[in-house]
Amino acid sequence: MAKTILEVVDLKKHFTARKTLLSAFKEQERSIPAVDGVSFYLKENETVGLVGESGCGKTTIGRTILRLEKPTAGKILFDGKDVTAMPSEELRKLRSEMQMIFQDLDAALNPKMRIRDILREAIKVHHDITDEEIDGRIGELLEQVNLKRSKLSNFPHELSGGEKRRVGIARVLSVGARFIIADEPTSALDVSIQAQVVNLLRDLQKHLGLSYLFISHDLRVVELISHKVAVMYLGKVVEMGLAGRIATAPRHPYTHILWSSLVGKQSKEASSAVRNVQSGIWGVFDFERAYAGCRFAPRCPVYESKEYPRVCTDPASEPQLRDVGDGHQVACHFPL
Repeated sequence: MAKTILEVVDLKKHFTARKTLLSAFKEQERSIPAVDGVSFYLKENETVGLVGESGCGKTTIGRTILRLEKPTAGKILFDGKDVTAMPSEELRKLRSEMQMIFQDLDAALNPKMRIRDILREAIKVHHDITDEEIDGRIGELLEQVNLKRSKLSNFPHELSGGEKRRVGIARVLSVGARFIIADEPTSALDVSIQAQVVNLLRDLQKHLGLSYLFISHDLRVVELISHKVAVMYLGKVVEMGLAGRIATAPRHPYTHILWSSLVGKQSKEASSAVRNVQSGIWGVFDFERAYAGCRFAPRCPVYESKEYPRVCTDPASEPQLRDVGDGHQVACHFPL
């Protein structure tokens, strides 16, 4: 049985909103719950997909797991060790095993360094080996990510989007990472290049036993690469289960709308939601302000069809994740 490599328990990350003239005068600060009580686990050689709209907290979860952001509350256990309470020196040593492929590689790759130097630097920071051993390691990395040796003399801006992705993957592998957070690794790429990147990640997982937290808004890619999927809405996980079941038999109205918009097969609830979007009911609202009770209620077609039951907006009855069979969890008072 596969070992659990990562466990996230009731993780919270709240940010303080910038002060306006009015809030400064009243000496009030507004807290924004970017991540608000998220729990999940990840096993060795497994991929968990994390999906949801922009601003729902996906990337914040990834950055907080790696302690690039300090958690407000909760626990992060990596290989049984509590990352949230770990001293800086111990955390630095652990970071060689847990790495992140950043979405914006134009910002993540030093534009003044050649690709050879970028990989060399990553290796030297975490491993005390000779220059000859480093060169040998770089050669192995190029083979693993299918990147031509001639690209080592290039600067990042001289590479294509797909080649930059391969460099990003090579860099996290260079330090010996076992757990990788992939933040939108296929964004802004042609479909054919997306397929190459996904196949590369799957091959590396198979041969190196890697574990991925795969953050993306591309539902087709998430369904293809993930074993399990967690769906986020306004800082909370509203549904979680096996990728196949999430895609074909979602239980939360929000998940149903997401995947129905992808495949074009819409039930009454999804069709109603589309009409709501067109009529403006889906609306634009303040994502920074959490709603009482169910956060999806103001946009939920089921809530509307049931004539706005109070339980959905009662602060005392916020829906919690509950198992609806075979490990499939949903946070909804009226699951589909």
